[in-house]
Amino acid sequence: MKEKIITKKILKWYDLNKRSLPWRKKVSLKKKQYYTLISEFMLQQTQVTTVIPFFNRFIKNLPSIDSLAKVNEKKLIKLWEGLGYYSRARNLKKTAKIIIKNFNGKLPNNFEDLLTLPGVGNYTANAILAIAFNKPNIPLDGNIERVLKRYLYLKEKKEIQKDNLLQKKTIFGTTLRSSDYAQALMELGALICKPNNPICNQCPIRNNCKSFRKKDFTLAKNIKKNKEKYFILKVYKKDQRYLLIKNTKFNFLKNLSIFPMEELSNPKNFNENLNFKMSNMSMNIKIQYSKDNQKFSSAYWFDRKKLDSYMLPSFTKKVFQYLEKN
Repeated sequence: MKEKIITKKILKWYDLNKRSLPWRKKVSLKKKQYYTLISEFMLQQTQVTTVIPFFNRFIKNLPSIDSLAKVNEKKLIKLWEGLGYYSRARNLKKTAKIIIKNFNGKLPNNFEDLLTLPGVGNYTANAILAIAFNKPNIPLDGNIERVLKRYLYLKEKKEIQKDNLLQKKTIFGTTLRSSDYAQALMELGALICKPNNPICNQCPIRNNCKSFRKKDFTLAKNIKKNKEKYFILKVYKKDQRYLLIKNTKFNFLKNLSIFPMEELSNPKNFNENLNFKMSNMSMNIKIQYSKDNQKFSSAYWFDRKKLDSYMLPSFTKKVFQYLEKN
């Protein structure tokens, strides 16, 4: 009974306060499924406000699964440029091709089939099922996780483990409006139950929230350490041209243009020039100007004057910014 009351309160709040987002527009069911797929990939590790203009541009250029499956990689990466984590874009295209080949051009509507798609894990599968197919799945993203932790006052290390949170999320109940409800819970976490300074006086479920009762809104967190990686980055220069290579060596920034690099294992007295955070990795970069005759596959000379108009990953652009200042 309590779950039904919670559900009604959250949906009522959502109907009055939800944001107008491009992937929430009223469109055909087929388009809604496609919009959900694209938005969920883009929203992985990226904020909503950042995603909106990229989503609009992407949909304008690739309005369907079929067009996504056929797009060439250069155009795909150009449309994705600025969002980072380019493997998401490549996985999207792979997913589109699999949907065309194995699922008759239709986005799968069951958990097992969704997990066969590149880049789709448990969270994304649950989000697609809830939002695109109105199934009673609650995707446990950072926003919903935060609401859950505060609502139940989960503080102990064992309480905030993913497995326990997946069990506890049933407290939110179910509804015939599963699509709206999943988005409502996400919205509640994003707009009201913020990481810092939650707006409790506007929260529809505050009266039953244990953190609100205790006036303690701090969040227990699983601390993840970034993996420290060390690289020598070589700079080859001719006038205003720099040698770049197509990356086939490292798992990050796969097939994108980077400066030649070598990874070091636990170097001593390593004095980096740059530090770059990428997913759960901290890249420590030492830059060396080089004139050796080493040959690289897929190498080309890049004109620095074309930096603003050329498709390069943000990591490579950051290196150029450093070189200009030093």
